[in-house]
Amino acid sequence: MAKLEVLTALDKAKTQWYHFTAIIVAGMGFFTDAYDLFCIATVTKLLGRLYYYNPASGKPGLLPPGASSAVTGVALVGTLLGQLFFGWLGDKLGRKKVYGVTLMLMVVSSVASGLSLGSTPKSVITTLCFFRFWLGFGIGGDYPLSATIMSEYANTRTRGGFIAAVFAMQGFGILAGAAVAIIVSAAFKNAYPRPAFDEDPEASTPHQADFVWRIILMFGAIPAALTYYWRMRMPETARYTALVQGNAKRAAQDMATVLNMEFADDAAAEGAKSPREEPYGLFSRKFLKRHGIHLLGTTSCWFFLDIAYYSGNLFQKDVLTAINWLPSASSMSAIEEVYRISRAQALIALCSTVPGYWVTVFTIDIIGRFVIQLQGFFFMTVFMLAVAIPYDHWVNKQHGVFFALYALTFFFSNFGPNSTTFIVPAELYPARLRSTCHGISAAAGKAGAILGAFGFQYAWEDPDPTKDDYGYGPGIGHKKTLIALAACNAAGFFCTFFVPETNGRSLEEISGENEDDEDEDGDDAMKTDGGATHTS
Repeated sequence: MAKLEVLTALDKAKTQWYHFTAIIVAGMGFFTDAYDLFCIATVTKLLGRLYYYNPASGKPGLLPPGASSAVTGVALVGTLLGQLFFGWLGDKLGRKKVYGVTLMLMVVSSVASGLSLGSTPKSVITTLCFFRFWLGFGIGGDYPLSATIMSEYANTRTRGGFIAAVFAMQGFGILAGAAVAIIVSAAFKNAYPRPAFDEDPEASTPHQADFVWRIILMFGAIPAALTYYWRMRMPETARYTALVQGNAKRAAQDMATVLNMEFADDAAAEGAKSPREEPYGLFSRKFLKRHGIHLLGTTSCWFFLDIAYYSGNLFQKDVLTAINWLPSASSMSAIEEVYRISRAQALIALCSTVPGYWVTVFTIDIIGRFVIQLQGFFFMTVFMLAVAIPYDHWVNKQHGVFFALYALTFFFSNFGPNSTTFIVPAELYPARLRSTCHGISAAAGKAGAILGAFGFQYAWEDPDPTKDDYGYGPGIGHKKTLIALAACNAAGFFCTFFVPETNGRSLEEISGENEDDEDEDGDDAMKTDGGATHTS
């Protein structure tokens, strides 16, 4: 059947100011997401010094392995559940109705995380983990909703770049997290100068340092709160209104108000119902026939990517300390350590993470999703192996080369699968299942991130037959851990062949929503083709 005029017009619409407004409104959610997820890495060592210092050990305080993994990973658990729940809810109730809820949950939980109180170290960490779980739950909702909204607003020609631009705000969020930690720690360091731990263990951690981690965590509420008003003003997407609710006239009216588009009354009335009903449900035989391989591809690629990506981001401080790029904890005061860790993370974000995102933005609609994802996984594997195999050489002689190779893995993750795994699920699936399937794909990624966050903590420790004063047992060692992450990248490379190219076609053509039922057993609109490109 003929495609609705409003959808055809959206596909052919010129890029307008509202497109950029939508990028900022949706992107600020991802800015906040990245800030909240990754800023914890700048303060975990400070938490150990504040709450787990044992004078008898002769070492700076360190979070026990269980507490460290929980503080780092509990937000990822919440994110996984939020992606599944809000992804499903976005298809049931509409994108706009759910969009503001996720943002307010993030605001409240960010503030509450910084206010975590307790009479014992365990109670403080437990309270922090509780609020970071709900923070992650709100963050999880932002993934399927932001991707779906942007894909349904965008025109065919620039859709990939627009969705990538929303996701690229994550890079600025990571950079902002490091920058805020630098500013806060520098202010406290100058106001309350303290000696290094080796010089005076007791004096090296002032009680004012307790404010440092709280301020850093609470700052994440500000960009989310500033975005709430604009999110509530966004109309429902035309594709949801027309194809799911069956009201093409309302869809045309909504888009006319924000995109300066006009539709003839008779044409809008003609399409008062969607052109074709989609009777099949999620995981039905029909769905599995059309999109089963696609769902396997989007989930597996995201899963393998996030094992390596989140391990690398959340534990940068451990990697850089291992190669002596960061001084040992004993040679610094507690606040100085936060400052040094944040500065290193800001440098990696500025030199590799942020550029990688924006190279994707400017090239994805030219060279396509498939090529970017494939080359990204390939170079991530190459550079991770280049770091891992001669690891002892880099650690002992060539710290600068190690740092450069390590940074390149982040560049190619963002100019690669970290961007495309977010974009493609927002394009492959039909409108009434789009948010749900994106949520499932993203949740698979967070399952990988959880595996990386909890597994890396234990695997990274050097093998040792005895536990140290903090309860760490033997791991498989630095070199083998990095090789394992390289293997995850290689697995993602091969899983990419399950995901077809989506560049240059309308969402309805990609998902098959314009097909007649009798065509189902014939030429599907999208068949898995090992990544063959389909461009207009």
